[in-house]
Amino acid sequence: MRSPNVVLQLPPVDPTDQAGVTTLLDDGPAGDAPAGTSAAATPQLHPATPRVSVVIPTYNEAKNLPHVFKHLPEGLHEVIVVDGRSVDDTIAVAHSLMPEVKIVLQNRAGKGNAMACGFAAVTGDIVVMLDADGSADPDEISRFVAALVDGADFAKGSRFAPGGGSSDITPLRAWGNRWLNRIANLLFGTRYTDLCYGYNAFWRHCLDALELDPRVADQGGKQWGDGFEIETIINTRIAKARLTIAEVPSYELPRIHGQSNLDTWRDGTRVLGALVVERISRAGRRTRRAARQPV
Repeated sequence: MRSPNVVLQLPPVDPTDQAGVTTLLDDGPAGDAPAGTSAAATPQLHPATPRVSVVIPTYNEAKNLPHVFKHLPEGLHEVIVVDGRSVDDTIAVAHSLMPEVKIVLQNRAGKGNAMACGFAAVTGDIVVMLDADGSADPDEISRFVAALVDGADFAKGSRFAPGGGSSDITPLRAWGNRWLNRIANLLFGTRYTDLCYGYNAFWRHCLDALELDPRVADQGGKQWGDGFEIETIINTRIAKARLTIAEVPSYELPRIHGQSNLDTWRDGTRVLGALVVERISRAGRRTRRAARQPV
């Protein structure tokens, strides 16, 4: 059993390494946002040996969890499984693999709601977003943490940065991602290379800028941000808050078992809509100063 009191052992950070900090915000503001912050100032706000929390959204992933948990690094502060009311043995398998795992049940449906519920349960210094289907390599977590310790507020995984790649993305999805990526960079003053990738990590203070609400609204049902557009919402709100962003090369693997709920056209349309909505929305901008404060 992993001890929750042992922190992740970080490798030395090579400033020439591809996983190091690359500022992905242009010097000019996005909308009325001020200039970006200095990466050099950020580490003073955080512990040198941070507690790492991994948030894993699940829905019928019992067959995939053994592979994912096997490759989690030692010394994590906590692992949070956010379950969408699975009808298989996902929760039982998670407990059998890691008795100290935290289980959070979603109160609505969709990946976005899962992330909001999981983030609300985090007690560590760093939050890592990790898919449960085996497509994201847990061995890469140290890369993301190293980028944050080296000065970034937000570490953005990229399949298209030098050193990254994918054996799962289709030509159509790659084409759509390139165009959505260009639109996002134009609207938000960023230099992302992979907008629609959900393997990210960030300091917990970034949650203030994300403004994700896990509470059940009076009207119930699916709400804005509950679907696969959550990655776009996170990426754009981090940009609007003018936080320091690092791009981390990542290799995407095929899903091990089961079928993905992702629909290329439906979810691509939702991502495009999210870019328009978030460009207009004040979310992220109004908390940009508060988000830089230590927690």
